[in-house]
Amino acid sequence: MARNEELYQAVLKGKRKDVATLVQDLVDNDTNLEEVLMESMVPAMAEIGERFSRNEAYVPEMLIAARAMQAGLDILDPLLQQAGHEPIGKVAIGTVKGDLHDIGKNLVAMMLKGAGFEVMDLGVDCDVNKYREAIEEEGVQLVLLSALLTTTMPYMKEIVTALADSPAKVMVGGAPVTQEYADEIGADGYSDDANLAVKVAKNILGIAA
Repeated sequence: MARNEELYQAVLKGKRKDVATLVQDLVDNDTNLEEVLMESMVPAMAEIGERFSRNEAYVPEMLIAARAMQAGLDILDPLLQQAGHEPIGKVAIGTVKGDLHDIGKNLVAMMLKGAGFEVMDLGVDCDVNKYREAIEEEGVQLVLLSALLTTTMPYMKEIVTALADSPAKVMVGGAPVTQEYADEIGADGYSDDANLAVKVAKNILGIAA
């Protein structure tokens, strides 16, 4: 199936109701659902991410596109699971202990979902045990730590240290976090925006871009 231009544009422009209607129509017409996701919806999220990186789109546009994408995923996910569709990777994301900010974390989570990852959103104020449980009980391959305060950043180091013996990788991000800090605490990756986060996550897990 070639790209469904109408669906692609609906996701790109954040037309949530249109996305839901179009996806449901495709489902009703027995269209290959994996192709609907990978040929039309995922490329739309990739495009809005690239526009964001070029300062041609901003957080509000990314959020409405991600919410439109989610409207389609709400329909597709259970059907794809029934059909045995495998996500490209399994990740968990949360804002670290003491920090209640979640807008950036939510945006990264939606972009990861839009790229084909299975995403466990652990919420805010997450201690190390939440991340460890996601790894040990859910088989998460990568955990993403978010912090928006300089006072909560040090907890990232505690998590990285505590998870050093786990099979999962650790990625960090957030307004005060830098590549230098990520290197200093021994994180496996760092990102300063939602689009780059997808690319870094894929790189860490050895997934082709």
